[in-house]
Formats: sequence, C-alpha cells, structure tokens
Amino acid sequence: MSGPRLSPGDTLVVATHNKGKLREFADLLKPFGLKTVSAGELGLPEPPETGTTFEENATIKAVAAATASGYPALSDDSGLCVDALDGEPGVYSADWAGSDKDFSRAMRNVEEKLQLAKAVSPEARTGRFVAVLCLAFPGGERRYYRGEVEGTLVWPPRGTIGFGYDPMFLPEGHERTFGEMSADEKHGWSAGRTDALSHRARAFALFAAAELQD
Repeated sequence: MSGPRLSPGDTLVVATHNKGKLREFADLLKPFGLKTVSAGELGLPEPPETGTTFEENATIKAVAAATASGYPALSDDSGLCVDALDGEPGVYSADWAGSDKDFSRAMRNVEEKLQLAKAVSPEARTGRFVAVLCLAFPGGERRYYRGEVEGTLVWPPRGTIGFGYDPMFLPEGHERTFGEMSADEKHGWSAGRTDALSHRARAFALFAAAELQD
C-alpha cells in the first residue's frame, strides 16, 4: 500500500467521545501495539456531523482529530438502517436518542414507526447495522473501511451488555441480540481470524488487514 502506514508504538487518536465506541476500539486495537488516545482525552471538540452518508461523517471526525492533534486519527460513523423505514434512522441514529443519548427512547421510536408501517412479522422487520471507518493522516491521506451485518428488529429489547440499538438487533443466524452478547462474541476477530460478527468488527477486520499486518 502506498502512502503513510501505522507501526507498533505509533500514537493513534480514536476520534470519538462515545464511551461505548471507545470500549470497542480499545478491545479491537489492543493486540497491535499502538498508543491510543481518544479525542475526548485530548480535549478536542466534537465537530458537527453535517454529512449525509456514513463516509462523510467519518471523514469529518477523523480529519478534525488528525488536523488538531498532528497524529493519525481513526473515526467511525455507524448506524441502524431499517428497511421498512426506508433506511432510517441511518446516519441520524444517534440523533434519534436526543441530546441526552437516551437509546431506550430511540428504540421505542423505531418500534413505533415499525408499528405504523405495519411491520409486524420478522420478514418485515429486517435491517442492518453499518459502520464506516476513516483513517486520516495529518498530511491529508484518507482511507476507508466499511462493515455491515444483516438482522431483524425485535421487541421488546433484550439484554443490557451492548449499547445503542444493540438490545433490539438480532443478527442473522443467531438467537441472541447484540445486547445479549459479550464483546468477544460480537467482535469475533483477532489476528489470523476473519469471523467478525458486528458491523464495527467487520470494518475493523478490513482496516487491520490493510493497515496493521506486515
């Protein structure tokens, strides 16, 4: 791969203030010897996410962090896309939780809209989680990695382990929601394995294969 690369010992800014995402990134990056620091720990402001795609919003966050810190920055933009709701909430998934990040309310909002759409059977309640990673370098280089996982929206929500919309998302081929799965089960990825389950872990697997492997 041409362009700058990441090496063990390098500092990488994780361009998020979301504690749930920070935990997942810390778990995923642990084996690779990078010195990670969050945008929040550096006191960087959260830039307005004005994009209309996951790629655009990931770019905004990663470029802002790389420019402000002088280090490479890795950002994620992710969301839940529900087929019966024409892809909503999509890039506005966090907005549905409000300024207080109340995802219980956000999940109720999804369920109410599904009921209005008469999406009652599992076949009518399909959707996917999407995650896009952007790796940005201070010199302007940007690279992208996208992961998706298909599933069904269940009600009532089940489990308290995950965050966001995890408790109402039942991944295809499984009997437990993301809210009922441990981080190890969701990530399902480490050096030499490619059985990532979550959308973020699938995007990360592509990122790690391209950026962190010799």
